[in-house]
Amino acid sequence: MDRTGVTEDSQLVASAAAGDERAFEALVRAHIDAVYGHALRFFGDPQAAEDATQEVFVKVYRSLPGFDGRSAFSTWLFRVTRNVCLDMVRAQKRVPLPAELSDFDPPRSEDAADLVALSDAVEKAIATLPPEEREALGAIAVFDLSYEQAAEALGVPVGTVKSRVFRARKALAVLLTATEEA
Repeated sequence: MDRTGVTEDSQLVASAAAGDERAFEALVRAHIDAVYGHALRFFGDPQAAEDATQEVFVKVYRSLPGFDGRSAFSTWLFRVTRNVCLDMVRAQKRVPLPAELSDFDPPRSEDAADLVALSDAVEKAIATLPPEEREALGAIAVFDLSYEQAAEALGVPVGTVKSRVFRARKALAVLLTATEEA
């Protein structure tokens, strides 16, 4: 995220923490796609992702006055999103749904449907990654965190995040190349 986004988030967080509902709505609008995208990749189920997204923003609303600003809002939001998803699994409300490699349907023709099929194939490929790699990739690619921010949010060294993202990207390249050739 660029400096402008961080500054804007800081201003919105301060206003929302002071009770400004419009500022909170603006925060939700700015980050809902990333939260939903991470939850969807985690669970593989749109309904579970919607439930998790709603729970994330309820927790954020309740916890915002206690947000100390030591980390970027996006880093804190990623951590909240990750914890909500893990809590839902622990409470056995939802179970992550890994995709089987045999579920891939490669694109067959050269039209707009190719993009939809490719997007579906990418999502299925991501779902096959180990959870640690999926989380690291999500932090970098979906939440647009820096490697340092992702390391802080995941509680691991920066080098671990880099290696997990590298392994995830390498696995996706292999899986998607195999899907295209099928």
